[in-house]
Amino acid sequence: MKKNLIYLLLFTSVALHAQKNIYESDKFDALSSEHEVLAIIPFLTNLELKDQISKNELKALEKKEGYAVQDALEIYFSRIKKKKKFSVEFQNIKNTNAILAKNDIDYDNIDVYTIKELCKILEVDGIISGNLDMNILLSKGIPAGFSFIDYLMGDSNYGRIGMKISDGQSGKLLWKYEKEINKKSGKNTNDLIDGMMKSATRKFPYEREKAKNRKRD
Repeated sequence: MKKNLIYLLLFTSVALHAQKNIYESDKFDALSSEHEVLAIIPFLTNLELKDQISKNELKALEKKEGYAVQDALEIYFSRIKKKKKFSVEFQNIKNTNAILAKNDIDYDNIDVYTIKELCKILEVDGIISGNLDMNILLSKGIPAGFSFIDYLMGDSNYGRIGMKISDGQSGKLLWKYEKEINKKSGKNTNDLIDGMMKSATRKFPYEREKAKNRKRD
């Protein structure tokens, strides 16, 4: 009985953790039909570290993590587009950040600009952005080792990541995906993004074959 109860608890926990938090606007097709280029901007990061550090140090670390996710997403899309065909291109993040810098926009003030304003400045059709809430430094790697007891007790949770796509013309949210970060998420930022996008790949709205199927439907 005890053994069966443990298996039941494990199965329930895994099932709950496996749930995908994906939202897609019912107006996605209409609003994205003319999309050709998307820009990936740094993710806004909130760190709650156990280490005692100054506010300036914390701010610098949050900035570093935010740019690390931006970089990891570009690497993922660059690699995966060799296997899959997307209906959009992704602006080179060096160009994105350079254009933002020329307009006096950086990680510290990007959140005061609207999606419509950013798209106009970057000359793109939509924005990929997101939030990262962590209690560890993802760029330094997720702690090694995995215990099912930790998994069941919730001690392996390190935060959440949320990625969203917004339309440049209307400023409206088109698609959003959220994922919990734990010991199974990978060793570092690139692993996390790779695993996250693999989980969402069947739902990623710009995958060309899916777009064709939508039009047929």
